[in-house]
Amino acid sequence: MEPLAERLRPKTFDDFIGQEHLVGPKGVIRKMVDNNSLHSIILWGPPGVGKTTMALMLSQMLNRNFFHLSATQSSVKDVREVIEKIQKNPLFNQQTPIVFLDEIHRFSKAQQDSLLHAVEKGLFILIGATTENPSFEVITPLLSRCQVYILKPLSENDLIKLVQRALKMDVVLKKKKVEVKEYEALIRFSGGDARKLLNILELLFASEEADELIITNDYVQNVLQEKIAVYDKNGEMHYDVISAFIKSVRGSDPNAAVYYLARMLEGGEDVKFIARRMVILAAEDIGLANPNALLLAQSAFDAVHQIGMPEARIVLAEVAIYLASSPKSNSAYMAIEKALDEVRKSGDLSVPLHIRNAPTKFMKNIGYGKDYQYAHSFEGHFVNQEFLPEKITGTSFYEPAANPRENEMKNYLSKCWKGKYGY
Repeated sequence: MEPLAERLRPKTFDDFIGQEHLVGPKGVIRKMVDNNSLHSIILWGPPGVGKTTMALMLSQMLNRNFFHLSATQSSVKDVREVIEKIQKNPLFNQQTPIVFLDEIHRFSKAQQDSLLHAVEKGLFILIGATTENPSFEVITPLLSRCQVYILKPLSENDLIKLVQRALKMDVVLKKKKVEVKEYEALIRFSGGDARKLLNILELLFASEEADELIITNDYVQNVLQEKIAVYDKNGEMHYDVISAFIKSVRGSDPNAAVYYLARMLEGGEDVKFIARRMVILAAEDIGLANPNALLLAQSAFDAVHQIGMPEARIVLAEVAIYLASSPKSNSAYMAIEKALDEVRKSGDLSVPLHIRNAPTKFMKNIGYGKDYQYAHSFEGHFVNQEFLPEKITGTSFYEPAANPRENEMKNYLSKCWKGKYGY
C-alpha cells in the first residue's frame, strides 16, 4: 500500500492545507488554473509544505501531461530524453505538458542550460521546486523566464488540521479508534514538515497493534526514540542536523560544529549548501563583532565551488571552527529587521530634499540637493546633518553590541552624534 503521505495527497485546492495566498479563493495560482493561463514557475519554500503536491495538482486540474525529474537522480541525458519525447509526440501539441524539476537548486549549470532552449520555445511549462533561494541556485536566463512563488511554513493550526484530516479520511487510519490528547510532540518532531508529520503518524499506528490508540507527548517521544534510525536512513533528519550545526556555531562550540559538519558530509550533503549556510551565519550571528568572518565564509563558498569534495571538507572545517570560535553579534541582523518593520509601518516617507539626487536643472531649482553638506569637507570627515525622513528623525535602528570591535564603532558614533541616536 502507498505511504500515508501519498494516500492523503490533496486533489483539489479546497483540500490543500496552508498556502492560502497561493491557492485560496484569491490566490494567484488558483487564478491561473481558473483562467487556464499557467506559465513557468518556481516554488520556493521549506520541505513538506506542498511544492510537489501543488505541481501535481496543476497537471491534473489542467489535464496536462506530467514529467517528474529529480536533481538527485536525473542527468543531462534524462533531461534531453524528456525534451525529445515531448517534441516527437503530437498529442502534446494541444495542451503544453508540465516538466517538474524537484530540488532544482541541486541541478548543475549544465542541466539547467539543457532546459533553457526548450523553455524559451514553449515546449513545456517548467515547474521547479526548491528549498533554497533560487536567486543563488538557478541560472539567470532560466530564472528570468519563471515567476517565483514563495510557500510559507505550515502553522501549528495547519499541522493539527492535517492530523485530524488523516485520522478522519485515510482508509487505514480511520479503522482504529484514536484520541489525540497532546499535539506538541507531533508538531515538534515534524519540524513543520507535513510529509514528516504523516510519516510519524503512520509510524505510531504501526507501533500499536491494539484497536485503540491514545497519542500523548510521551508516547510520541518513546516511539520515535526506538525508531529514530528509520528517520536517519530516509534522510528525515537532514534539517535537524543543519539546525544543530547552525546552533553550535552560534553557541561558540567548535567541537559540536565540526561534528555536525562531519555528519552532513558523511551523509552526502551538498557542500555548496553547507558553505552558503556559513555565509549567512557569518553575517547574522558574528557580524560586526568580527567582519573578517564574512570574508572568510565567502572565500569558502567560492573555494568549494571550485574544488569540490573530498578537499572541500578541509575548507569547510577550517571556516566552521573559525566561525564558532569568533565573538558573536547579531546587531546588523537586528538593525535591518527593525528598519524593515519601520518601512512596513510608516510606508514610503519623503526623503529630505537636501540629500535627494538632482541630475537636472529643474530639480535643482525646486530644492533637490540644496544645503547638502559634503562630509569630507569638514573636520573629521563628519558634519551634523539630517539623513532620515523628518517623521522618524532620531530613530535608532543599529544598536552596537558589547564587543571590542563594536565598542570602537559606538565610541565613534557617540562622538559624531552626541547622543542623538542614544549612542
